[in-house]
Amino acid sequence: MLKKELQEIITNGENSGIEFKRDDIRPEQLAKEIVAMANFQGGRVLLGIEDDGSVSGLQRSNTEEWVMHVIRDKIHPLILPYYETVQLDDGKRIAVLSFPQGISKPYVVRNKGEEKIYIRVGSTSQLATREQQMRLFEIGGMLHTELLPVPRTDISCLDLVRLESYLRDIINDPEIPATQEEWETRLTRLGFLTQAGEALSCTVAGLVLFGFRPRRYLKQAGIRVFTFAGEDKEYKALLDEIMDGPLTGRWINRDGSPELIDPGLLDRVIPLITPFITEEGSEVTEQLRRETFRKYPFEAVREVIVNALAHRDWTRFVDIEIGIYSDRLEVISPGALPNSMTVDKMIAGQRSPRNTIIMEVLRDYKYVDYRGMGIRTKVLPLMRKINQTEPEFILTEDYLKTVLYSKGAKRTV
Repeated sequence: MLKKELQEIITNGENSGIEFKRDDIRPEQLAKEIVAMANFQGGRVLLGIEDDGSVSGLQRSNTEEWVMHVIRDKIHPLILPYYETVQLDDGKRIAVLSFPQGISKPYVVRNKGEEKIYIRVGSTSQLATREQQMRLFEIGGMLHTELLPVPRTDISCLDLVRLESYLRDIINDPEIPATQEEWETRLTRLGFLTQAGEALSCTVAGLVLFGFRPRRYLKQAGIRVFTFAGEDKEYKALLDEIMDGPLTGRWINRDGSPELIDPGLLDRVIPLITPFITEEGSEVTEQLRRETFRKYPFEAVREVIVNALAHRDWTRFVDIEIGIYSDRLEVISPGALPNSMTVDKMIAGQRSPRNTIIMEVLRDYKYVDYRGMGIRTKVLPLMRKINQTEPEFILTEDYLKTVLYSKGAKRTV
């Protein structure tokens, strides 16, 4: 790091990715700052600087050795920062510890027989709340929230007729359960039921895929759809509806051909939004009808909605949102991307499913293709070819927003 860059960092002060510390702090205090940043988005700890930004310089003669000992002794799993020292014009030395966002979350501080999880909040490092810990465990692949039990549920909350249709008509299972006990055993093995104390409860996956009214027990299980006449949210929406129901439809085989007889949430959402993403032409055809034009490729719209349902974070207690405006369609999926996934990796076709059971069932129904590369193979090429616009992906800690622009909108190729 150059002296000029270091001086700019000091002048700007502490933030979510920068922490100032003296090098005579307690080992567990240094570990706390490193863990909090690794559990967030990475950052830098500058040793030899007071909290107010004044430079005191390094006091230890063996700072690097001390730092590495603290990390090995206090932090789990191990994370190795990039260590460097910078000497200022007055001769004082500053140690800079730089590290990226951790990929083995959650990182913990081990001290006096205890393990504590910290996360960065603004310019401070704080103990992670229970909800934040759940997210960290899920991001690190140590917690699969789709397998968690949903309180106040049991097998009666699942549509056994829909489940029987899934086994017989979708995956061609030759053995259909005949008794309550057989159903409970099969659904537990499939991950749709789980033991919760002395009773069986629906898992998140079981309820959202095959539940009668999922939002009755899991408030974030629906889809909120709202539309506006202009480019911004207005006081009065043309449509504002929260949809509830199982994701999957119920199909039967008639003469070897599948027929949908009870639509699921995925089957119902497209007809609901179709009037708001199509428009009639001005000319009448020879059949005395006006031709209907689609503002967006339906395959792209469907793929974005399916992705939101398949990959959403179930620790976030909000519905998926579909917002339709005069110039764009937005789909907000709660939660950041899982593991070390980024928007660039997603666009490149890398796959990292958060909810593997939900994803596999949606594949069985052919809502999702087996390659799992819908963004790269459908959304991007269809939007570019048909609308001549570039989709936008906005990622925050709380959600992934996918924006499809109508033809002639500002984000042109």
